Amino acid sequence: AKSVIYVWLQGGPPQHETFDPKPDAPSGIRGVFSPIQTNVPGVQFCELLPRTARIADKLAVVRSMATDNNQHSGSGYEVLTGYKYQGANPRKITPGDWPWFGSLVKQLKPSEKLPPLSTVWIPQIMRLNENVTPAGQTGGFLGRRWDPDRFQVNPMDPGDGVPGLQLGDVPTLRLKNRVGLLEQVDRHFGGVGRGREPKLFGTYQDQAFDILINGRVRNAFDVSGEPETLRRRYGMSNWNQLLLLSRRLVEAGVRLVHVNWVREPGDSAVDNPMWDTHAQNADRLEDVLCPKFDVGFTALIEDLETRGLLDETLVVAIAEFGRTPKINPLGGRDHWGPVFSFAMAGAGIAPGQVYGASDRQGAYPARNRVTPADLTATIFHLLGIDPFGAFHDPLGRELQLTKGEPIRDLLGTRAATDVR
Repeated sequence: AKSVIYVWLQGGPPQHETFDPKPDAPSGIRGVFSPIQTNVPGVQFCELLPRTARIADKLAVVRSMATDNNQHSGSGYEVLTGYKYQGANPRKITPGDWPWFGSLVKQLKPSEKLPPLSTVWIPQIMRLNENVTPAGQTGGFLGRRWDPDRFQVNPMDPGDGVPGLQLGDVPTLRLKNRVGLLEQVDRHFGGVGRGREPKLFGTYQDQAFDILINGRVRNAFDVSGEPETLRRRYGMSNWNQLLLLSRRLVEAGVRLVHVNWVREPGDSAVDNPMWDTHAQNADRLEDVLCPKFDVGFTALIEDLETRGLLDETLVVAIAEFGRTPKINPLGGRDHWGPVFSFAMAGAGIAPGQVYGASDRQGAYPARNRVTPADLTATIFHLLGIDPFGAFHDPLGRELQLTKGEPIRDLLGTRAATDVR
């Protein structure tokens, strides 16, 4: 794989109403929706995903992911880093956190075509609410240098453009002249106090100027030039257009794009943030969540394939956990880490398969249990990073990239041959 698009379905979709329906379970478990046949013989998805069912032959679905943690922050940390949280409070970012797996990608496999932007996170940092910004989404103990590049972008309301990418009233030529003047000053004082930190600051400064001056970066963030028919195929909501933007970014050379699920304007279901359907699960899924995902995710896969990008772009659609087998008295499902599902497609993945299985109630893995460490190992492997290798922290200590192993049965023949 040359690139990764990592679709984060914040809140936790229910496995029963997406990729792992249980039609033979009691009504209080199976829910009100029926399974439908996909275009892969013997494989069924929930009826809420009709378009996704028609591209199942391009997907590999895993039904046996497990974290054994029912907290958004704790389980999410494990999925995003591949390591279980060891501190006291995963609901807060700290400098000692294990790095987000994308930070290691940024360090070990930076972008070749667009070096300042190896890992892009859109549209904002992940927050569960105003008081909870969970750990696992930064460079952690590697330092801020390895944080993802975050852009608060809304493709449905471009306004003055993407914050951080606009020159304002300063023409490009004037900015270049200012950069030249600054370089002269730097050369003059080059021998004064040029320790590690000033040099790093200079590196960041050069990268910032490069992003501002480089028209390719700004153009990549502008979805307005895409054909209207294609934009409508993705769906005319902020999140759906973020998926289109993710395709543009990997096309421009970004190595890894993380796309957060976002609440749309006018979505007033305050008790059900994102996919966190503790109440009215069926209504939220049918009216808001599944239609958006079904349209956008399918369009992304088909668009990548049409452009010849799917063979070199790995797509992962996942969340921090799933939902409880049993529907609660509010008609919702609660947090559930013991088993959940996710989907993969693209570079190096053997498509048209289901890997692993949950039990009859969709409560625990019944076959081929998968951990987040296995997923991160698989992603590293597909990107050409040795998952059994090591990296160094700022103190020079050698640390293991991941304790998982690539999921061999998910890999196509070529991708599987060089796994240790």
